[in-house]
This record gives sequence, structure tokens and C-alpha cells, in this order.
Amino acid sequence: MTTLDLLDVTVQDVEQVLVRGSLTLAVAVGEPVDVDELTSVAEQAARIHGLSVLVSPIPAGASTRPREDAVTVLGHGFQTPLSPAELAAVAGGVAAAGGNIDRIVRLARYPVYAYEFRVSGADPLALRTRLGQAAAAHRLDVALQPAGLERRAKRLVVLDVDSTLIQDEVVELLADEAGCGAEVREVTERAMAGELDFESALRERVRRLAGLGAAELERARARVRLTPGARTFVRTLKRLGFSVGIVSGGFTHFTDPLARELGLDHAVANVLEVRDGRLTGEVLGQVVDRARKAELLAEFAATEGIPLSQTVAVGDGANDLDMIAAAGLGVAFNARPVVQQAADTTVNVPYLDAVLFVLGVTRDEVEAADASDG
Repeated sequence: MTTLDLLDVTVQDVEQVLVRGSLTLAVAVGEPVDVDELTSVAEQAARIHGLSVLVSPIPAGASTRPREDAVTVLGHGFQTPLSPAELAAVAGGVAAAGGNIDRIVRLARYPVYAYEFRVSGADPLALRTRLGQAAAAHRLDVALQPAGLERRAKRLVVLDVDSTLIQDEVVELLADEAGCGAEVREVTERAMAGELDFESALRERVRRLAGLGAAELERARARVRLTPGARTFVRTLKRLGFSVGIVSGGFTHFTDPLARELGLDHAVANVLEVRDGRLTGEVLGQVVDRARKAELLAEFAATEGIPLSQTVAVGDGANDLDMIAAAGLGVAFNARPVVQQAADTTVNVPYLDAVLFVLGVTRDEVEAADASDG
């Protein structure tokens, strides 16, 4: 910089990266500049300090800050490294879309390997297509987002509950207590695949639960299993300043205890009617269906003073489609095909905390947040 100052040039851009002890410093200087003089002076300074230097002109009209995208790649197994072929497929997709990989950073090795590629100059549509092809060929999860402040400005995450925050479908747990588990599972599967109207399917299943009492409800609730990584996911988001909410087509008997246990900011679900200590087989109030989930996402955001562009929605079933579409980032988590096709990105590993890597949070940051909490 002292050498450049002697030439009276202006610095338009500067970047520096350190990779395993090797430092690279890039400086873009503005015109007018004598390239031959600049090269001579830079090479002389480099020799004095034991450095190597390259001076090259920027093509006319080229931007020193082209469009940048963040490409997140998740491995497909527990602590299984990505192979050279898998990484080559991603890199090839970037090149085919006319992009350049400016930087690659490992985000995590646990619970899955995750890498972030910083890509510049690629055509967005071509890049999405090429990366989708690489992901399908190698069973990878590849998320594509514009890089920059908007990505790290996400401040509200809203999750579906059944088969997302938890591993179960609560209506099926209740159906097991009522002795009609097989029939209810069939209806659930068709509803989540988008083959049945959600509200009609919900009411049909709840009618089969009539007569269940407090003991049966408690037995069902005791069987609920959090998705692996769920506690880490919510805890890390909260420590990083996010608000976290759940919207469920299930029931408040299950979601209210979850909200208290995890310290959630928002929780809305369906209310089962109870009379004389037993379920009547009816649902009270407005059903939390596909449209209602999107409305609740917007309501939570408004309450927090957060624009929808800074929200994240995570779900797995057809009734999550509207909120996934409305959010700034929609994540299909181990989702049905119809949801994977519509979402901004997919995560197909059974660890909910892997979604953190899509948000650009590293495993080191997760562990640092844990350490700072004592």
C-alpha cells in the first residue's frame, strides 16, 4: 500500500485471504495509471519483501464487484466426507453457468460435512439448473442464495412440527391409542402428499379419536421424539438473536409443552375439543391448514417487526407449501417430492441443525455459542 501511494493511484477495491499460511492480497486501482510503471514498482517491492506479484488490467466495462452467490453443499451421511467427484460436480456446475468460485469454506464436519462456495459472475437461472443436476446425480443437498447482507439478515425461523421439529405425526400417536392407527396413517400420507384437502382429512381423522381421555393423551405425548439436532438448532438460533416459532396442523396438547421446553417465541396449532374429560372428535376454531400457516408466518413477522424477506420457513408436507413460498427462504426438510420441487432448498439428512449451515452458520459458531452460554 505504501508503494501504491507513491504512484498516486486510487484504491477501488481490496480483498485478502489466508489459506494454511499462504496469504493472497488483491487490490484494484483506478485509472489513470501507467501499467508498466506500476508493474516495475510492484515487482521491486515484492522482491524486497520476498513476495510474488501479478499486475493485470481489468477489462473495460467489467465490474470489480460482480454478482455473488452462496452455494451451500451438504454431505449425505453422518460425518461422511464429500468425495472429489461430488465436489467436482458442484464446481463443474458453477463453471458451466459461467461462474467463478472465489472461495470455498468448510462450514462443518458434524453432523454432516458442509461447504460454502462463494461464486461470482454466474447466470442465476443457469446456475440453479446446473447445481440441481449435480445434486440429483450425487444425492447431495445444494442450496443457492444471493450472497450479501440479506442472507445473514434472516431473523425469524418458523417450523412445521410433525415430521420436522419432531419425528412423529401426533394424530397417528393418538390414533394408536384409539386403535385406528393404520387407517389414520393412510389418510395422513395422502394429505401430506397433497392428494387430499387438509382440513377435510384432519376432521376425518380427529373424528376417529372421539372418546380418548387424559391418560391416553398423556401416553401419546410421552412418545413424542424430537428430531435429532432440534435442540441445537433452536438453541443456536436463539443465541444468535433469531425469533423461532412453530405452526402445526397438529394439536396444542403437544405444541404448547414443546414451546415451553424449547423456549419458542410463537406457537400455534389446532385445538381439540374436550368435554367431560374426553375428546369429542371435533376441532375448535380455525383450522391451521396450508393457507393459515402462511398467514401465521406473516403475523409472527409483523409482531417481531421483521419483513417477510428476512424469514425462513421449514416444512415437509403439502400444507407447508404456502408458508415456504411466502418466506424469504423456504426449506424442504426431508420433504415430500411436491415440497422439494417448490422450496428454495432441500435438506435430506435427518439432522435439523444441518439447516443452520444453509443459513451460513458454521459449526464453530454453534460451539462458540454453546461455550458462551456457560
